[in-house]
Amino acid sequence: MKTQVAIIGAGPAGLLLSQRLDLEGVDNIVLESQSREHVLSRIRAGVLEWGSVEVLRESGVGDRMNAEGHLHDGTDIVWSGTNRLTLNTRVYADRPMMAYGQTNITEDLYAARDAAGQPIVHEVEEVVLHDLESTPSVTFSKNGRVERIDCEFVAGCDGFHGVSRSSIPPTQRREFEKVYPFGWLGILSETPPIDEIVYANSERGFALCSQRNPMLSRYYVQCALDTNLDDWPDDRFWEELKARFPSEIADSIITGPSIEKSIAPLRSYVSEPMRWGRLFLAGDAAHIVPPTGAKGLNLAISDVFYLARALSRFFNHHDDRYLESYSDMALRRVWGAARFSWWLTLLLHRFPDQGPFDLRAQEQELDYLSTSEAYMRSVCEQYAGLPFES
Repeated sequence: MKTQVAIIGAGPAGLLLSQRLDLEGVDNIVLESQSREHVLSRIRAGVLEWGSVEVLRESGVGDRMNAEGHLHDGTDIVWSGTNRLTLNTRVYADRPMMAYGQTNITEDLYAARDAAGQPIVHEVEEVVLHDLESTPSVTFSKNGRVERIDCEFVAGCDGFHGVSRSSIPPTQRREFEKVYPFGWLGILSETPPIDEIVYANSERGFALCSQRNPMLSRYYVQCALDTNLDDWPDDRFWEELKARFPSEIADSIITGPSIEKSIAPLRSYVSEPMRWGRLFLAGDAAHIVPPTGAKGLNLAISDVFYLARALSRFFNHHDDRYLESYSDMALRRVWGAARFSWWLTLLLHRFPDQGPFDLRAQEQELDYLSTSEAYMRSVCEQYAGLPFES
């Protein structure tokens, strides 16, 4: 097989890149190690920056999102029992946010690729990237048969555990990592969400009320890393969640059986550079952020925006300026989101080594955020997502 761009991974980053390249007339093939059913079963975040909404619309996959996505003006934070503030992005950053699940986005992208007659090669094994500094190719096995794709570029969109990043020699990459001493215990329930997305900084630990659609809610509580899911039946989870919110919020939470329950460890991770030879990384293959602030999916979309533009300019206009600047440009946004996610995680969680001074400093920062318009504007601008570089 031969193509212009071989895309490794059929998550949102890989599928969106395939969609945008196809719209620009750039030939591509997508390889995925899992089945389509498995990819669509992965339930992830669903809070979109407005820039991400616009990218999805420009990519021809916005109709369902426009109909079913829930617009909101930002996020509330509650602390010290009764204090509350709103990160109102419409007021302070002149743009709203949208709640629309990552599973829905993946479904929309699959439908678009199907409509374009662009098959995804699923359940591939033994994927190996070759000659990335000269004339790249990808070999893989499918149904016991070894196949090869000759290409001009490889896009690694295969996540943190994929083969793409590890194909860059260790001497050519630098990794930055921070592991947090807790995780998020989360459930998904087919119940109406509360009206707002609300973070809680509670003496019992962090909690979050989030949304997916009018009949799908996502809730989290901070937990120890060694937490056993078997020790958390639904009734215990709901009781603990409500204990971390003021009564007016707790009383509005509609409970019901969970349809998914999991524990997510929290980590900040960045690998530099995001390009080596003719290999380009996008999404979780290059960076991980804690879910505080909902930046992960949005970063993947911004990576794809920059990479699709760079590849289109190269193939359609013989201009490699954006290819040469891709890593630096993407990493500026990545580090901005990584810093913001780290800051928000520090602000809202209880850490094992926190003393009375640390807790008072947290409270004071939240008080300052609630009373300073300049600080609020800065935080909302970062939460809503900065404009893409031209």
